[in-house]
Amino acid sequence: MGRAYRTRIVVALLTLALIAYFILLGGRAIALIESGSAAGIALGIGVLLLPIIGVVLLFWELRFGWQTQRLGRQLAEQDRLPDDSDLPRRPSGRVERDAADAHFETVRERVEAAPQDWRGWYELAHAYDLAGDRKRARAAMRHAIDLERGRATTDGPDSA
Repeated sequence: MGRAYRTRIVVALLTLALIAYFILLGGRAIALIESGSAAGIALGIGVLLLPIIGVVLLFWELRFGWQTQRLGRQLAEQDRLPDDSDLPRRPSGRVERDAADAHFETVRERVEAAPQDWRGWYELAHAYDLAGDRKRARAAMRHAIDLERGRATTDGPDSA
């Protein structure tokens, strides 16, 4: 069983668990609202907002994953997926920090040379991830998605 397949199974199971939780939470919220007391109604409305916010956040995260996967498929078809196989690794499998930082600088320079190429931003997101900076990795990937869709208007988050 491949890694991507296992990841999909985990995402599906977690999504189902969250949906079940949201349904149960929604049921409790409705019961509180139906109590008729002012405190019950206020608490019920507050509790009802939690699953609504949760569903929206879940949708955004799944959508981000689908969009990232779509870009990855396009790069795979073009034989341009980021390749980190030559970078030295720790026994845990993670890329050594100095090597990840040096790789990041190389990728950053390429992105600065062609800031409107979504492929470079995808690779930059990968480089950020290797360097352990998940927040910037996600921002760079969002920018790659926007560029690919023709929605980006700037040089990117924090201008690489």
